[in-house]
Amino acid sequence: MSDWAGIAWLVVLLAANAFFVGAEFAVISARRSQIEPLAEAGKRSAKTALWAMEHATLMLATTQLGITVCSLLILNVSEPAIHHLLEVPLGLTGLSPEVISTIAFLIALVLVSYLHVVFGEMVPKNLSFSVPDQAVLILAPPLVFIGRIFSPVIVALNATANGVLRLFGVQPKNEATSTYTLDEVATIITQSTKEGVLFDGTGALTATFEFTTRKVRDVAVPMAGIISLPETATPADVEKAVTRHGFSRFVLVNEAGDPTGYVHLKDVLDLESEVYKDPIPGKRIRQLVSIFEETDLEDALATMRRSGAHLSRSFTELGETTGVLFLEDIIEELVGEVQDATRRD
Repeated sequence: MSDWAGIAWLVVLLAANAFFVGAEFAVISARRSQIEPLAEAGKRSAKTALWAMEHATLMLATTQLGITVCSLLILNVSEPAIHHLLEVPLGLTGLSPEVISTIAFLIALVLVSYLHVVFGEMVPKNLSFSVPDQAVLILAPPLVFIGRIFSPVIVALNATANGVLRLFGVQPKNEATSTYTLDEVATIITQSTKEGVLFDGTGALTATFEFTTRKVRDVAVPMAGIISLPETATPADVEKAVTRHGFSRFVLVNEAGDPTGYVHLKDVLDLESEVYKDPIPGKRIRQLVSIFEETDLEDALATMRRSGAHLSRSFTELGETTGVLFLEDIIEELVGEVQDATRRD
């Protein structure tokens, strides 16, 4: 191989090394929240990038194999070429061949190391850190293609590495962590608010994080504070209760004081006048969902949304009723006070 061919191979190998380094950091740094919508829209490169992020350990094995091979080839192919080219001008100094060879070797080693670190490592790494979402869309497809070609070798290397981790009690992860935990987001918002770059004037952000720690028992209204009607209540009774209290929904309780259902004003407005003083028909009474009082409030909200219920009964581990959970009370935890349109102040 000629000296200039060695220089050409140096350029090619530096570019290849830069590709593997950039791809490695892109797969780790890219945000799934930015790539997933593109994949769902049908963008092929985004689908491949998403697959790479979900199989991060395999992709890292691919990049490490590529970086190692490129690094070894760079030293073995380019160093002799540069060494030989430097011996010509150094020969004019009149130094002995041994000294010239040593000086040429040191200069070649320093030059190749410098080019390798700067252009083969730092530039692609910093580029991928700066624009990870764009970088992963460009670099992931060829990386996945290379990984599939050398799949047996890469799978073997990855299995060996994971086996070593397990020996030390560490559970390997396949997918890169490209999202923030709730605590991390809360810390970011707190810090941003202190620094004046984020203004939470309504308190909605703070309320959202507090919401995740709330339980049903924290929001449910105790039975002693409930304005209820008996099971035998008539549409006329509902009308009187609305006039007196202004609420549009009322809990119905049995003789023991336990809630058995609830009725909305609009459930009885269309009843004929002749049955207006008869007990509310059973088909007009809405069922209460029962939710354990230690249930997370967000889970309770999901349960009520699935059932379509605006009210639910909270109960203890012994099955005893402790109160009633209102949908608007849950919403108030997030957005502030919500007034019943018919409520009287």
